[in-house]
This record gives sequence, C-alpha cells and structure tokens, in this order.
Amino acid sequence: MAAAMATAGAVVAGMAVAAPAGAQDFSTDDPVIRAIWTEGMERSQVYPLAQTLLDSIGPRLTGTPQLTSAHEWLVERYRAWGVEAENEQYGTWKGWERGPTHVDLIEPRVRTLDATLVAWSPGLAGPVEAGVVALPASSDAETLARWEREARGKFVLLAAPEASCRPVDQWEEFADEAAYDAFVARREAAEAAWRERAGALAGNEAGLFAWLADVGVAGLLESTWSGGYGARRVFGDRYGQLPVLSLSCEDYGLLFRLAENEQGPALRVDARARDLGEVPVFNTVATIRGVERPDEYVLLSAHLDSWDGAQGAADNGTGTVIMAEAMRLLRLAYPNPKRTILVGHWGSEEQGLNGSRAFAADHPEVVEGLQAAFNQDNGTGAIARVSMQGLVDAGPHFIRWLGAAPRELTADIDIDVPGTPGGGGSDYAAFTCYGAPSFGLWSDSWDYGRYLWHTNLDTLDKLSFDNVRDNAILIAMLAYMASEDPSFVSRERREVMPADRRTGAPMAWPTCGTPMRRWSDFGR
Repeated sequence: MAAAMATAGAVVAGMAVAAPAGAQDFSTDDPVIRAIWTEGMERSQVYPLAQTLLDSIGPRLTGTPQLTSAHEWLVERYRAWGVEAENEQYGTWKGWERGPTHVDLIEPRVRTLDATLVAWSPGLAGPVEAGVVALPASSDAETLARWEREARGKFVLLAAPEASCRPVDQWEEFADEAAYDAFVARREAAEAAWRERAGALAGNEAGLFAWLADVGVAGLLESTWSGGYGARRVFGDRYGQLPVLSLSCEDYGLLFRLAENEQGPALRVDARARDLGEVPVFNTVATIRGVERPDEYVLLSAHLDSWDGAQGAADNGTGTVIMAEAMRLLRLAYPNPKRTILVGHWGSEEQGLNGSRAFAADHPEVVEGLQAAFNQDNGTGAIARVSMQGLVDAGPHFIRWLGAAPRELTADIDIDVPGTPGGGGSDYAAFTCYGAPSFGLWSDSWDYGRYLWHTNLDTLDKLSFDNVRDNAILIAMLAYMASEDPSFVSRERREVMPADRRTGAPMAWPTCGTPMRRWSDFGR
C-alpha cells in the first residue's frame, strides 16, 4: 500500500506547475514586473485553484447551485488575499440541479450507453423502460396516425445519425479517393433526407417538439457530435417539458440503426433532475482601488459559467483561474495601482454574454473610464493572438505593454493592428460594442474546437498548467502596464471596414445587445 500511495502521489504532483529557474530575457528592471514574475513562477496557485474549481465545485451551468458555489468561493478567495470582492446580482434564471443519469440498452441485447440528461431538462420520477422509434418517414395522415400510436410512451430519435463516428480527417488521410467521395456523399444525403423528413412533420423545431409532447412520448434522444473520438457537445434544453437525453455518436447510431431496421430497441432510463424555481444570478467583481486615477479602469474579464456535460475546464475554467491568479499577483506586487483594477467573473456567457452585458449596462462609469479590458476564454494554450478591435491608436499602447514582459511570454503572440471588432464571440464584445478598448486574448488551439468546446471531455486533465501559469503572469503584467500608462487609450476607430470573407460585404461595427436577465428572456 505504501509504495502504491507514493506512486499515486508522484503522479498528482507531476500535474502541478513546474517552476523554471527564471526568465533569461527581461527587457526592463521594473521591480513590479520582476515581482510578478517571481511570485507567479515560484508560488503559482493555478493548479490548486483549478483543482478546487473543476474537481470539487464542478461544472457551473447557469441557474445551478454549483455556479452559485463558484461565485461564493471566488469571493472567499479574493477576501483571503486582501482584495475587495462581492457578488453582484444582475437578474434571475431557471434554477436546476442535475441528478444521476443512467441509460441501458435492454433489447435486443444489453449494453450500458454513454448518455446524459441535457441541461435544464425535466428529469424522470424513476426508472422507465420503453422502446425507441425514429421520426416517421412520411407525413401523410395514415402514416402519422399509425406512428403516433406506436410512439406513445417511447423514446424518439431526433437527429440524423452520422455516417461515421471516425473523424473526417482520418477519412481524408487513409481512404482512397473513391471511398472518401462515397463517404461524403452518404453523409450529405443522410443529412438532407433527415432535414426534409423532420421539416415535413411540423415545419419548424418548436412545432415538432410541441407535437411530440402531445403524442405523449417518453422522452427525446439527440446527439451533437463534435467530430472527435468520444466527444459530444451537451447543450441546454430547448424542447419544452420532455426529458431530453444526449448520446454519444456511436451509441446514437446504434439505436438509430436498430430502430430503422425494426430490430426492437428498448431502453431502461433513470435520469433525475430538480427544478429549483427562479433563482438569482450573479457576476463576481473584485477591485483593487486606484490611487491616482480611480475613475479610470483596467478590467480583467472571464466568464465563470459553463455547460455541464463535463467540468467546463477549458471553457472557461482556465480563464477564471488565470484572472484570479493575475489579481493575486497584482495584489502582492502592485497593491496601490494608478488606475482602478477590476476583475469580472461573468455569469451566463453561454446564453449570450448576459453577465458582462448586464455589467456594462449597469456600470456606464466603467465603460466610459475603461483604459483596457483583457478577456480570456478559449482554452489552455499559450496566448497567441490579439486584435486591436479596430481601434487605430491601440496598437502602440499594446505593443508597449507587451514589451515590458519577458520574451518567454510574448515572442509568439500575433497582434492584428488595427484589426476588426469581434462580434459576440466572448465577453470582450460587451465592451467593444461601446467603442471601449476591450481585447480578446486568444490561445493556441490544443484541438479546443473538436475535443473541448462544450463537450463531455472538457476536464481538468486536458489543461496545460505551464501555459495557464504563464498566461496569468502575462495578464498581470499587461494590467500593471495599462494602469501605469501615462496616456488614456483613444476610442478612435478605423473609418473603413474590410470586407467579410464569407459575404464580400463590409464588416459592420457590433451593436450592444440587450442582456437576458430572466429565463423568460431566453424564449421560453
């Protein structure tokens, strides 16, 4: 036992952040820059912060007790570091708590399936055994009447199955040209046939789901494959009052083939959830007050909420931890900043940037006095790309700020000057839309889109903690430099926007959307 425990401990310790001896390429003797580097490299807190947030608190779906716990935990952490912090309510949402999901195929053979109840979906009162059917192949009255009788009390397959759950790039690499072309043709034909089949039944998604509820089906089955082995996207309930189960690509395809070939698939499903009514939702805001220009602001930005198919590690546990660690470093190395430094851990980004949009709408003084906002939201890689968002004078400021950091942190960053304003891709847009200098700090991919973004695989073990540590150090240095900058970043924007590569039309400056502050705003 002792040897086994020592080995396990060594494995866990190996996941922690390694501290290199020191930077070899400082461009400045600035004591604050040096102090941020030393503290961040030698006493990094990114691993314990991430482990607590992701393993212990877990996924942070809007409206769940886990998201509330994460907000409360952040306030406790900040106050322990001597940073003023509070949870600021901006609205209410549907309260919901996930229970266990267990799905077994029981006919024509036995197999436990990879499935989960989707977010905000009503759960079952207890285990249910029921058959599985696909949508009817025809919309004529006789076929529909017969199908409705057959489908009552059963689970209904909502989507077309994938032609193959093997990543497409493997077909491109290994199949000969004829086999690849045949695969693509099968996939496109299946998708087109299914769209026609579903559209003929009710005309639109809302009508389809209302009809299925009237039929009295047991629940709905879906699959949103991300394109990678074992990865599926798990979104929220948009179907009304029926339980909705998300299955893996492989298991969904299995059920579909059994149903289409009339081989009698049946499931045993136990999927629990609690509706908690309407609950408050928050942003966590922490503040280090400025001593010379307190009405000008440097904002660190990251959303705290996540989908709950996994842990929300790279989306956006990494951004959360990076900003928390950056504030810890600033509190120690730069406790009396020239400008006020804020951090916003936003709620409900996944439903339309609601937390950050609400904050911007509720705090026009921050928008007006914003020197710079730094947002991080796409995973575990090193920061690699920054756009100046169409602000013609932002480039020299940003290059000057980056220039103070060691080249180990900045050598591979591409800066788009003057760039173009991002749309609604993340919370930076809640401030960019007002013309304020707000920058998305985009990371190297690490296959984020295929394997992590909104999937069941977005877990702590996917993180590169050296990169997370370095990003926190770099952002703390950027915040310090932006705070100390003697000049205020101009709001002057480029006059001529480039053409959109997809449409050929000139890009448009983004407008500030209205935040959804209630579940009813979400179209329910």
